[in-house]
Amino acid sequence: MYVPKKIFFTKGVGKHKEYLASFELALRAAKIEKFNIVTVSSIFPTGCKKISVEEGLKELQPGQIIHAVLARNATNEPNRMIAASIGVAIPADKTMYGYLSEHHPYGSTGQYAGEYAEDLAASMLATTLGIDFDPDKAWNEKEQVFKMSGKIVRTFNITQSARGDKHGLWTTVVSAAILLP
Repeated sequence: MYVPKKIFFTKGVGKHKEYLASFELALRAAKIEKFNIVTVSSIFPTGCKKISVEEGLKELQPGQIIHAVLARNATNEPNRMIAASIGVAIPADKTMYGYLSEHHPYGSTGQYAGEYAEDLAASMLATTLGIDFDPDKAWNEKEQVFKMSGKIVRTFNITQSARGDKHGLWTTVVSAAILLP
């Protein structure tokens, strides 16, 4: 059984006349293009340590299969705003798992997309922990409830946003959480 012990977060944007090549360039900007990426669902493993991109890359070899929570979005519509965001919510109880969320909107700023993804991850964790909250409240109001409960210790996001290339090239954005043994 393999339970990840380390995690790093990365993001990138790529532009190209071909959709697949723009995705490759976004992965390259995120420094994860040389790996075989297997996407997984959104659990932040118990006891998992956040490390830097540089530390994480030192543990990997080209061609290696890696597990990732991946948010990705693309457009070839000139000036269309796109984003890809990973939200993270980590519980105070170190014996409990946390949540990662993926969000990939059109027309949202990076800040809005990031806050939305963070809210989504925190809301999923809050329901698991039995924290009573109003899901219709704004993120900043829910964030206060979550943090005051003492059960959620930290939330954050990693978000890549971009405007579609003005000449209609494919523009792709990615945000990823890379899980390591």
